Amino acid sequence: MNTFTRREFLKTSSAGVLMVSFSLRVEAAPTNQYGLRDPKEVSREAVDSWLSIDQNGKITIFSGKVDLGTGVKTALAQMAADELYVPFGSIEMVMGDTATTPDQWITGGAISISQGGTELRQAAANARQALLERAAAKWQIPVSELMVRDGVIFPISNPGQKATYGSLIGEGFKIKVDTKVPLKKYTEYRVVGKSIPRVDIPSKVTGEYVYMHDFRLPGMLHARVIRPDSIGAKLESYDDASLKNIKGYVQTVRKGDYLAVISTTEWGAVKAARDLKVSWKKGPDLPKKETIFQEWRQMPLAKEEVTQKVGDVNSVIGSGAKNIKATYNFPVQTHASIGPSCAVADYQNGKLTVWSASQATHSMQHELAVITGLPKDSIRLIYLDGSGCYGRNGHEDATADAALAAIALGKPVRMQWMRHDETALAPKSPPRTMDFEASLDSKGNIIGWKSDFYIALNHIAFMKPLDFPLLAATDTGVPRPGNWVGFLFQNTGAPYAVPNISVNTKHIAQTFLRSSHLRSPGRIENSFGNESFIDELAISSNADPAEYRIKNLTDPRAIAVIRAAMKSSGWQSRDPAYKSNQGSNIAKGRGIAYVRYNNAITYVATVADVEVNRETGKILVKNLYVAHDCGQIINPDGVQNQIQGGAIQTVSRVLMEEVKWKGSDIESVDWASYPIIRFNEVPKVHTVLIDQPGTPSWGAGEQTPTTVPAAIANAVFDAVGVRLRTIPFTPESVKTAMKEQSSAKA
Repeated sequence: MNTFTRREFLKTSSAGVLMVSFSLRVEAAPTNQYGLRDPKEVSREAVDSWLSIDQNGKITIFSGKVDLGTGVKTALAQMAADELYVPFGSIEMVMGDTATTPDQWITGGAISISQGGTELRQAAANARQALLERAAAKWQIPVSELMVRDGVIFPISNPGQKATYGSLIGEGFKIKVDTKVPLKKYTEYRVVGKSIPRVDIPSKVTGEYVYMHDFRLPGMLHARVIRPDSIGAKLESYDDASLKNIKGYVQTVRKGDYLAVISTTEWGAVKAARDLKVSWKKGPDLPKKETIFQEWRQMPLAKEEVTQKVGDVNSVIGSGAKNIKATYNFPVQTHASIGPSCAVADYQNGKLTVWSASQATHSMQHELAVITGLPKDSIRLIYLDGSGCYGRNGHEDATADAALAAIALGKPVRMQWMRHDETALAPKSPPRTMDFEASLDSKGNIIGWKSDFYIALNHIAFMKPLDFPLLAATDTGVPRPGNWVGFLFQNTGAPYAVPNISVNTKHIAQTFLRSSHLRSPGRIENSFGNESFIDELAISSNADPAEYRIKNLTDPRAIAVIRAAMKSSGWQSRDPAYKSNQGSNIAKGRGIAYVRYNNAITYVATVADVEVNRETGKILVKNLYVAHDCGQIINPDGVQNQIQGGAIQTVSRVLMEEVKWKGSDIESVDWASYPIIRFNEVPKVHTVLIDQPGTPSWGAGEQTPTTVPAAIANAVFDAVGVRLRTIPFTPESVKTAMKEQSSAKA
């Protein structure tokens, strides 16, 4: 009997058609305030804002963070369970409801565990301490003589005398969070560090899980927003007379340049959006796609700043035995969420309730207040899982679109974006171009390193209203300038011990496309430059690329993570593979890259195995070996999931993803014009988790992607001896690079 792994089956099936069907019936929400929890205190200072305990001992945790598919719903529950000394199963999580959860800022930056979990753990420790003090007062004994196990408190000297959390809770805690209350010692963890199965997976597998796109309300109408794929276009006129013949059509809603059609059925809304006659005045042309990196350099600067400086680089640069220069480019990319964004909104009696997949529901309160003119306390957002979020994509835009439609009608409205809305109009990552120069002595030691990064303005506004201008805001005339794309300077600084180094960031005053964060913002581009360049220095020194990195590092954890990746991949020092495989049509090679995220937290080293088809130029990434140190691991399976997902998505970004445009028209509107990786192109990801019990827990979602671009680029050089310095590495760009190299040699 033949057997197949799941991976082999999916790769095989991608060549044909794989059809899986099942019936999914989503029940309407209860009409009694939609079955929502009653609003409660959400002050970050109050313990009752973070958790509640009923008399049966059931514990509800309220988190302002949301689970974007990363598994933090499970991991945060593990942290709370351990801090409260209760079984994992006694925890229920409520996340991202602005009326019941404290504002913990945006879910992103891989800080859900480090920031969100720490805050939650502190609140849980306060709750435990308060209950211990109540039991101590009840029995007239010191807290030091009490123990707690599985939510039951008892005297050490008399274990038969018990008090459950539920019996002590009364009307709640009524205390403030005291940051001095000691946390549980890591040596006593019973749940943290275990691969507890994710709580959301079973119902997702059976189809019972209600995603944002599945959510329904009684009497709900359906909407489509109409926008051109032309950036900066203005609405001149529209004619909806013919829409009256469409079954289900209700009306057209216009507010400034905001235009939407409403129907009693989704298909009616789709037909109305397609048939509506609209006239647009195009906006000014964007910089030319063909010369974008040159034009990006010539745009006005808001400021320049030195992000790393050691010694006097100008005194040594250019004076070495070898002097190397290189320029690297990273393109404009989009989130390309597989399912277009969606939201449901209802406006009744001056109150706006919105169900959204936004990763920043509390921020959306501010943004919707500005866009709609409603008081912030009249707006409630409830998070539901969307179709993938790798930064701020179209979810917030669809949320605002739904809100405007609901207010116009005074009825619940479901706003679903179309494929071209998501691909063309969701915010983009800004381009990046980077110059490097280094000097080496006769022994290959780096004596000077100089780099210049042309980045989007590092605008850090901490999610104030409209720093990230939503389309609905622009359409209705209430935005103000600025894009929320902060922290893009991170990882410009090289992680290596160089005696003379100067790193300069040039902040472009204004992006030409609406920009927001895309996974590992700034760090992935900057690390691509740094880790490609250090590889070029290693090769110029006739040194092994992995050992050369270790030679220039002093941090033991950095060295350990590189050694772990080398061991996992079976790395061996040798001459570059291209020297011996020039006769092979399929050239194999491997490369390595290392990053410490923000040069401050998680350590990652990745080895990539690639195959390059010399005839077609196609690169196939066969294996990725990832060693990962994010401190104390909360859920090993969850960390591995994040490593694998981030690695695979980044392979797609490196090999094929690039937004294209002409004039002011975005041409990347679907999967044909913005392709992403297919099942038969997915590499096998091998992970090595380095646990560090007792140390801070850092992020795992954005770190691995920063190593993948350079690892692939370095592997391609190993395979064919050609340096690829501009992403994406398409077959056309590979063939061009190989042709240019052949011409240069001739």
